[in-house]
Amino acid sequence: MTTPMRLGAVIITMGNRPDELKALLDSVARQDGDPIEVVVVGQGVEVTGLPEGVRTVTLPENLGIPGGRNIGIESFGPGGSEVDALLFLDDDGLLERTDTAELCRQAFAEDPKLGIISFRIADPESGETQRRHVPRLRASDPMRSSRVTTFLGGANAVRTAVFGQVGPLPGEFFYAHEETDLAWRALDAGWLIDYRADMVLLHPTTAPSRHAVYHRMVARNRVWLARRNLPAPLVPVYVGVWLLLTLLRRPSAPALKAWFGGFKEGWTTPCGPRRPMKWRTVWRLTRLGRPPVI
Repeated sequence: MTTPMRLGAVIITMGNRPDELKALLDSVARQDGDPIEVVVVGQGVEVTGLPEGVRTVTLPENLGIPGGRNIGIESFGPGGSEVDALLFLDDDGLLERTDTAELCRQAFAEDPKLGIISFRIADPESGETQRRHVPRLRASDPMRSSRVTTFLGGANAVRTAVFGQVGPLPGEFFYAHEETDLAWRALDAGWLIDYRADMVLLHPTTAPSRHAVYHRMVARNRVWLARRNLPAPLVPVYVGVWLLLTLLRRPSAPALKAWFGGFKEGWTTPCGPRRPMKWRTVWRLTRLGRPPVI
């Protein structure tokens, strides 16, 4: 008899959404199958009043999204090795169905090369899935599941063997594009990524630009992403395409100023280790509909 996959869940919080966090934890506890071990990481805050059995980690300062999630991963042993897969869930999200964990177990069991599953995010009031939450270029039909080249940071499941092979999220990114960095490294190592429309996290519709650091970090991390992961000839192409797309979107003057500040920072500051992907990975990404120049 096959042993069921052991699942854990990592939730990071700033401590400012206690009611939403409790609702999320309740939805995790209601999942079918074996219980999911949960760790909540407080980013510069002490988290209290959580249900019995939920582990907590209090960080002295906010380490950013990837940094906080990396701490959560290590709470399950080196690279999360005490469990077979980890769910990463936004603290103001909610698992709509009770079979999401079992669907994850089934998907990972059926395909040993499947490394990452990206859930569908839907607004709890309207049921709408924003186009930006469908991790592919052809995003008009969010109800279509498919193989993809990246994933959504706060609504996903990752096989912990991926971390064991390619390492953790890039903590230095702090916010923005850390998922694509991990996705590219995973794909280069031979793993697959699926977007599953039937695995749903309810989450209020928001704009990413609500974060004060959005424009600067988006620009900086785009450059870091290219410098870290792309073959040398593709680095200027990728960065140039995103520069053009940004200008075509006609951002406000303050936003553009912040963007160019981040763009400069991306070229002039250390980006972490450079491990350019193989050209066959570039071709794989292209065949999946997203060549690594956009």
